[in-house]
Amino acid sequence: MAFAGMLSDEDIKAAVQACQAPGTFNYKSFFAQVGLTVLSEEDGQKVFIVLDQDKSGYIEEEELKLFLQNFSPGARELTVAETKDLMAAGDKDGDGKIGME
Repeated sequence: MAFAGMLSDEDIKAAVQACQAPGTFNYKSFFAQVGLTVLSEEDGQKVFIVLDQDKSGYIEEEELKLFLQNFSPGARELTVAETKDLMAAGDKDGDGKIGME
């Protein structure tokens, strides 16, 4: 698994399960539940690399739509609204993508 050694499989499973229904994903709750809020800078960079599927150095909207699938292959795609909320939270300079800042 991409997050082995950084995040608990049980926490990931519970967090993905909690937002199975469209419209129920809350990035703050999800991040807290899986442990993304307490990662070291080095582990945070490793997570970024996993999420940056096209290896462009940025996480774009299409990659965010598949956010949950990075944690659990059978997970659903995020809705448009959920994707936009997650992008707005991470896009510090308003360029429509998330850098590793």
